[in-house]
Amino acid sequence: MREISGSYKGEGKRVGICVSRFNDFITNRLLEGCRDELLRHGVRDDDIDCVRVPGSFEIGTAAQAMTKKGYDGIICLGALIKGDTPHFDYISSTLAKNIAEIGIKSGMPVIYGIVTAETLEQAIERAGTKAGNRGSSAAMSCLEMIDVMAKL
Repeated sequence: MREISGSYKGEGKRVGICVSRFNDFITNRLLEGCRDELLRHGVRDDDIDCVRVPGSFEIGTAAQAMTKKGYDGIICLGALIKGDTPHFDYISSTLAKNIAEIGIKSGMPVIYGIVTAETLEQAIERAGTKAGNRGSSAAMSCLEMIDVMAKL
Protein backbone atom coordinates (compact mmCIF):
# COMPACT_ATOMS: atom_id res chain seq x y z
CA MET A 1 0.00 0.00 0.00
CA ARG A 2 1.23 3.47 -0.85
CA GLU A 3 0.31 6.21 1.61
CA ILE A 4 0.12 9.87 0.69
CA SER A 5 0.37 12.46 3.43
CA GLY A 6 1.29 16.10 3.62
CA SER A 7 4.02 18.09 5.30
CA TYR A 8 3.91 21.54 6.84
CA LYS A 9 6.48 23.15 4.57
CA GLY A 10 5.37 26.65 3.72
CA GLU A 11 8.29 27.82 1.62
CA GLY A 12 7.10 29.22 -1.69
CA LYS A 13 3.43 28.95 -0.74
CA ARG A 14 0.93 31.79 -1.10
CA VAL A 15 -1.91 31.80 1.42
CA GLY A 16 -5.06 33.91 1.62
CA ILE A 17 -6.80 34.46 4.93
CA CYS A 18 -10.41 35.62 5.06
CA VAL A 19 -11.34 36.92 8.50
CA SER A 20 -14.53 38.34 9.95
CA ARG A 21 -14.44 41.72 11.71
CA PHE A 22 -17.47 40.79 13.82
CA ASN A 23 -16.30 39.50 17.22
CA ASP A 24 -12.88 40.96 16.41
CA PHE A 25 -11.68 40.49 19.98
CA ILE A 26 -11.71 36.78 19.08
CA THR A 27 -10.95 36.89 15.36
CA ASN A 28 -7.88 39.10 15.82
CA ARG A 29 -6.43 36.43 18.12
CA LEU A 30 -7.25 33.75 15.55
CA LEU A 31 -5.53 35.81 12.87
CA GLU A 32 -2.42 36.30 15.03
CA GLY A 33 -2.18 32.56 15.68
CA CYS A 34 -2.71 31.75 12.01
CA ARG A 35 -0.13 34.23 10.75
CA ASP A 36 2.43 33.16 13.36
CA GLU A 37 2.04 29.49 12.41
CA LEU A 38 2.40 30.21 8.70
CA LEU A 39 5.53 32.29 9.27
CA ARG A 40 7.09 29.65 11.54
CA HIS A 41 6.63 27.08 8.78
CA GLY A 42 8.30 29.14 6.08
CA VAL A 43 5.55 31.14 4.41
CA ARG A 44 6.89 34.61 3.71
CA ASP A 45 4.90 37.51 5.18
CA ASP A 46 4.67 38.98 1.66
CA ASP A 47 2.95 35.76 0.53
CA ILE A 48 0.13 36.10 3.07
CA ASP A 49 -2.89 38.25 2.23
CA CYS A 50 -5.63 39.04 4.73
CA VAL A 51 -9.10 39.92 3.48
CA ARG A 52 -11.42 41.33 6.14
CA VAL A 53 -15.17 40.98 5.78
CA PRO A 54 -17.98 42.39 7.97
CA GLY A 55 -19.17 39.11 9.48
CA SER A 56 -18.90 35.36 9.24
CA PHE A 57 -21.76 35.14 6.77
CA GLU A 58 -19.71 37.11 4.23
CA ILE A 59 -16.69 34.81 4.48
CA GLY A 60 -18.06 32.43 1.85
CA THR A 61 -18.48 35.13 -0.78
CA ALA A 62 -14.97 36.49 -0.27
CA ALA A 63 -13.39 33.02 -0.07
CA GLN A 64 -15.04 32.09 -3.38
CA ALA A 65 -13.54 35.18 -5.03
CA MET A 66 -10.15 34.40 -3.49
CA THR A 67 -10.02 30.99 -5.18
CA LYS A 68 -9.37 32.83 -8.44
CA LYS A 69 -6.45 34.92 -7.18
CA GLY A 70 -3.55 32.46 -7.31
CA TYR A 71 -3.42 31.29 -3.70
CA ASP A 72 -2.24 27.80 -2.84
CA GLY A 73 -4.76 27.69 0.00
CA ILE A 74 -7.33 29.83 1.78
CA ILE A 75 -8.03 29.95 5.51
CA CYS A 76 -11.41 31.17 6.75
CA LEU A 77 -11.45 32.66 10.26
CA GLY A 78 -14.50 33.78 12.21
CA ALA A 79 -16.22 33.51 15.57
CA LEU A 80 -19.85 32.59 16.07
CA ILE A 81 -21.14 32.75 19.63
CA LYS A 82 -24.57 31.31 20.36
CA GLY A 83 -27.18 33.78 21.55
CA ASP A 84 -30.85 33.53 22.38
CA THR A 85 -32.03 33.49 18.76
CA PRO A 86 -31.69 30.85 16.00
CA HIS A 87 -29.36 33.21 14.09
CA PHE A 88 -26.29 31.22 15.26
CA ASP A 89 -27.70 27.94 13.89
CA TYR A 90 -28.50 29.41 10.47
CA ILE A 91 -25.14 31.13 10.05
CA SER A 92 -22.97 28.28 11.36
CA SER A 93 -24.56 25.55 9.25
CA THR A 94 -24.67 27.69 6.10
CA LEU A 95 -21.06 28.81 6.53
CA ALA A 96 -19.75 25.28 7.08
CA LYS A 97 -21.55 24.07 3.96
CA ASN A 98 -20.35 27.04 1.89
CA ILE A 99 -16.70 26.65 2.89
CA ALA A 100 -16.74 22.93 2.12
CA GLU A 101 -18.43 23.55 -1.22
CA ILE A 102 -15.91 26.24 -2.22
CA GLY A 103 -13.05 23.84 -1.54
CA ILE A 104 -14.66 21.01 -3.45
CA LYS A 105 -15.57 23.13 -6.47
CA SER A 106 -12.22 24.93 -6.65
CA GLY A 107 -10.09 21.85 -5.96
CA MET A 108 -7.94 23.83 -3.54
CA PRO A 109 -7.67 23.75 0.24
CA VAL A 110 -10.25 26.09 1.77
CA ILE A 111 -9.93 25.63 5.51
CA TYR A 112 -12.68 26.03 8.09
CA GLY A 113 -11.14 28.00 10.97
CA ILE A 114 -14.41 29.19 12.44
CA VAL A 115 -14.88 29.11 16.20
CA THR A 116 -18.43 28.09 17.08
CA ALA A 117 -19.09 28.39 20.79
CA GLU A 118 -21.97 28.33 23.21
CA THR A 119 -20.40 31.08 25.34
CA LEU A 120 -17.91 33.90 25.12
CA GLU A 121 -15.65 32.01 27.52
CA GLN A 122 -15.55 29.00 25.18
CA ALA A 123 -14.68 31.25 22.25
CA ILE A 124 -11.83 32.84 24.20
CA GLU A 125 -10.50 29.39 25.12
CA ARG A 126 -10.36 28.45 21.41
CA ALA A 127 -8.60 31.68 20.47
CA GLY A 128 -5.36 31.08 22.30
CA THR A 129 -5.92 30.03 25.89
CA LYS A 130 -6.86 26.62 27.33
CA ALA A 131 -8.03 24.97 24.09
CA GLY A 132 -5.23 26.25 21.84
CA ASN A 133 -5.72 28.63 18.96
CA ARG A 134 -8.10 27.61 16.18
CA GLY A 135 -6.31 30.00 13.81
CA SER A 136 -3.02 28.21 14.41
CA SER A 137 -4.52 24.78 13.79
CA ALA A 138 -6.26 26.08 10.65
CA ALA A 139 -2.87 27.25 9.33
CA MET A 140 -1.41 23.79 9.93
CA SER A 141 -4.35 22.14 8.17
CA CYS A 142 -3.92 24.48 5.22
CA LEU A 143 -0.21 23.75 4.81
CA GLU A 144 -0.78 20.02 5.10
CA MET A 145 -3.61 20.06 2.56
CA ILE A 146 -1.62 22.19 0.11
CA ASP A 147 1.05 19.49 0.14
CA VAL A 148 -1.45 16.62 -0.07
CA MET A 149 -3.18 18.24 -3.05
CA ALA A 150 0.16 18.75 -4.80
CA LYS A 151 0.99 15.05 -4.33
CA LEU A 152 -2.36 13.90 -5.66
